[in-house]
Amino acid sequence: MTTPPRPTNFNELEQWLNGHRVTEIECLAPDLTGVARGKILPREKFTEDRGMRLPEAVVAMGVTGEFPEEGPYYDVIDPTDRDMHLHPDPTTVRIVPWATDPTAQVVHDCYNKDGSLIPFAPRSVLRRICDLYDQAGWDPVVAPELEFYLVARNTDPDQPLKPPIGRSGRYETSRQAYSIDAVNEFDPLFEDIYAYCEAMELNVDTLIHEVGAGQMEINFFHAHPLNLADEVFFFKRTVREAALRHDMYATFMAKPIAGEPGSAMHVHQSVVSKATGKNIFSKPDGSPTDEFHWYIGGLQKYIPAAMALFAPYVNSYRRLTRFAAAPINIQWGTDNRTVGIRSPVAGPAARRIENRVIGADANPYVALAATLACGYLGIKNKVQPTPECKGDAYLGDYQLPRSLGEALELLRNEKDLAEVLGEEFVTVYTEVKEIEYAEFMKVISPWEREHLLLHV
Repeated sequence: MTTPPRPTNFNELEQWLNGHRVTEIECLAPDLTGVARGKILPREKFTEDRGMRLPEAVVAMGVTGEFPEEGPYYDVIDPTDRDMHLHPDPTTVRIVPWATDPTAQVVHDCYNKDGSLIPFAPRSVLRRICDLYDQAGWDPVVAPELEFYLVARNTDPDQPLKPPIGRSGRYETSRQAYSIDAVNEFDPLFEDIYAYCEAMELNVDTLIHEVGAGQMEINFFHAHPLNLADEVFFFKRTVREAALRHDMYATFMAKPIAGEPGSAMHVHQSVVSKATGKNIFSKPDGSPTDEFHWYIGGLQKYIPAAMALFAPYVNSYRRLTRFAAAPINIQWGTDNRTVGIRSPVAGPAARRIENRVIGADANPYVALAATLACGYLGIKNKVQPTPECKGDAYLGDYQLPRSLGEALELLRNEKDLAEVLGEEFVTVYTEVKEIEYAEFMKVISPWEREHLLLHV
């Protein structure tokens, strides 16, 4: 059965809502952390001329819900707490499969009253980068691989997380990479996840058990970056909801369990010429092009400054350690999983580059915008990559920032990234992250009490 095309305008959206007998609409706007902000409206109140408004700071706050009290943040955000004007993107409408009444969810774009996009809204930033590719005559193509952990319910943040109990009645206590039986332990949950994804028309591909105890990975089919960022945004909501219905949590924290590997969002990326429809990373004879190498060079040059976008929390940097299935540098190599930038074995039409640095905790809109920005700058500036790493990159030096504070300083000082991502976005983002970092520094950890209390 052929899937009907997605709505492209408000009239088609109305027909879609009528066809699904929708009675309620979740109007969503992703914030800087990827949290769904917005309003829930009765179907009859959801009209094209009504619109929706939210204070502009709603999409510009940190994971703690705090805002800066002063500083450059208010050079961008109006201190009068003015409204944004939100408009639905009809192509994003999805049914909410777990809702009792027929409910739809629609992602909205954020605009100023003059009709310009709010520059610091995550979806606006990705649109900005996609426009740069469009102006260059290119179509960017991405395919995320998203890792996450299933964990037992945990209502006490002072207690460590542990794997959930599966169908056997036992906890998973050992690493079960690619184990089919380990996935089958949670068959009832994954049946719901796949059913929800099908109802929402999410283009998920394969499901595997990753290295960690209770760690899973879902792969998405390759597509346009904005579409896939929306799908990752929806998928995270879906998995969390499904897990709760099976008395467990799903978490996309980069490093939720000590001693276990962290969770990443590896992003495969390539670029297609609008004029020829061909992958610009391959020559007619099948060999790699200059653009392929320049794209890698751009990733190598700009990833360190973009780390606050790829690894957005203090917890993110616990994942990026030697010999822990996560990169520590920006070396590149073919079919080499120890490097930060990998070129998988593929035919000329499918030649692509995998950014393995990005954490599962990253905002998908921001992360895709940033990695595409790095590659774009590489091609535009003809940045030559370093020689290919043929061996174990874990034996090399650290080339990535080791903390959020260091990463924020690098991002503030990188003018090329600010130019393509937008200076307003970089200002708001770094100011919000400084608030989060300062909040974290107020917390005294168990390690400090254990090792410093009586010994220093």
